[in-house]
Amino acid sequence: MTQPFKRHRRLRSSAGVRRLVREATLQPSDFIYPLFAVEGEGRKEEVSSMPGVFHFSLDRIKAEMDEVVEAGIRSVIVFGVPDYKDHVGSEAYNEEGITQQAISLIKEAYPEVSIVADTCLCQYTDHGHCGIIENGQILNDESLALLGKTAVSQARAGADIIAPSNMMDGFVAVIREALDEAGFVHVPIMSYAVKYASSFYGPFRDAAHSTPQFGDRKTYQMDPANRLEALREAESDVEEGADFLIVKPAMAYSDIIRDVKNHFSLPVVAYNVSGEYSMIKAAAANGWIDEKSLVLEMLTGMKRAGADIIITYHSKDAAKWLSN
Repeated sequence: MTQPFKRHRRLRSSAGVRRLVREATLQPSDFIYPLFAVEGEGRKEEVSSMPGVFHFSLDRIKAEMDEVVEAGIRSVIVFGVPDYKDHVGSEAYNEEGITQQAISLIKEAYPEVSIVADTCLCQYTDHGHCGIIENGQILNDESLALLGKTAVSQARAGADIIAPSNMMDGFVAVIREALDEAGFVHVPIMSYAVKYASSFYGPFRDAAHSTPQFGDRKTYQMDPANRLEALREAESDVEEGADFLIVKPAMAYSDIIRDVKNHFSLPVVAYNVSGEYSMIKAAAANGWIDEKSLVLEMLTGMKRAGADIIITYHSKDAAKWLSN
């Protein structure tokens, strides 16, 4: 008689059985779709480094949102790309700024959609950094007050969730206090708690016009080699009042997603960033991969790693594929 062994293949014997025992599942409601709003009229302009991703003027956003909602996606994250930039990023907290106008428009037309507001200064400053600059240094505490003002202006515009992405120390505490004092105690904070100084961000900087004009962001974004630091960063944000924790990027940081999920009880958000998106688009355009199966496998891997929610530029395509 042969040595006894386990029959693992029994649970893979048919599509129906595989579906019954599947551990990580994807659905359109897991996705947050990034949307780039720009000034002007009649503008739907493809980002050259991100095929299928566009800049939309306010008058073109509704058509895009119709597609998003029809696909079953119920959350968007709004990035404003202003024409005017200055040293202190004043358009970030302008009550009539492009971001605030886009949020108001979407909230009025689609009240059932959850609007996440990216809260940073980089795309609003003429130097491209996420805080105030003095003598070539990014000032931490002086930048916090402007981030608080930005968050309040976005909440007033109708944002359901504030997502600060600047990685200044204390940013969650200051934004929570500013929101509470302005009467927005009900508005949660989706913190970019674990944000690495990654080379995967290049196409986004093209989309958001936010490339630093000098130096880099390594003094405030995390070293990609560090793992324990991620837990320290997340712990600080939890203590300061964060309601969600983002890990960014996602593909090369699935171990960090799992660590954060294991250590904290808050919802974990994986940000499937621009470089990850563009690599897949380039490979698909060359016929090297099956885009549909690869994207769904990648996003499922993020769920398996521990992500409850995924911010991804693949949202519309993935939602349609899941529905078929």
